[in-house]
Amino acid sequence: MADRLPEALGPLLRQAQARLAAVDDPALDARLIVEHFSGTTRTQAIADPNRKIDGSAIAAIADALRRRVGGEPVHRILGYREFYGLRLSLSPETLEPRPDTETLVEAMLPFVKAVAERQGECRILDLGTGTGAIALALLSAVPAAIATGIDMSAGALATATHNARQLGLAGRFTALQSDWFEKVSGRYHVIAANPPYIPSEDIGNLQDEVRNFDPRLALDGGADGLSPYRIIAAEAARFLEAESRIAVEIGHTQHNEVLEIFVAAGYLPGGAFQDLGGNDRVLVFKRTKP
Repeated sequence: MADRLPEALGPLLRQAQARLAAVDDPALDARLIVEHFSGTTRTQAIADPNRKIDGSAIAAIADALRRRVGGEPVHRILGYREFYGLRLSLSPETLEPRPDTETLVEAMLPFVKAVAERQGECRILDLGTGTGAIALALLSAVPAAIATGIDMSAGALATATHNARQLGLAGRFTALQSDWFEKVSGRYHVIAANPPYIPSEDIGNLQDEVRNFDPRLALDGGADGLSPYRIIAAEAARFLEAESRIAVEIGHTQHNEVLEIFVAAGYLPGGAFQDLGGNDRVLVFKRTKP
């Protein structure tokens, strides 16, 4: 049968790559798919290219390749994505965490560590937690930190809770279903958010992989893409400790607008942080008074 994939690992990888010729990085995606569904490693592919792969794995790989050719992102097919060294399960209700968001973790880590060392704990509120990526990355790096992850989606919160459990962080992570601050109580040293920031009318112009597979709830930032920042700036103060920070991810053209929103609400700029592409990606703000 001409369409059948080879059973030997080396030829299987080459054929998988050939089938993915039209995607952005066929070699990487082919390797991720073959390794995941066959339970093999890159080292085995090099050292033992004639290694036989069983029929059920071949069938799973063929199905995954069809899905990838059809436009589904490779990490959606695998069901997980690495973020800040953590393996996070994905679900249809969660945004796929991207490396750019690691900028927020790096931006807040020194402050979280300093508060934890000085006070014995650092309380974090992660707005729109999704997979739990931001909160869980900070918890993994700072053993004295505790976090509450907020999301409107019950499915997203179930995924975040599963990830916390898998990473051994469930004892320090609380999931809370809430529309922004609606159900929130208590005070926090850090409020972090990667909010929806795409203007509504621009959703249709996004890459197919984003538009068709990331949840719209996690993308749509209202008419100008700034609605979530206005909500956070207006409502966060009553949930902040005297010494605290707000950190928000932004779109690469939104620095000035988001800065103006928070300054107008009484916050001081606490730094701008660039992603790997050199774009302003995260803004940090401080309270002006206790």
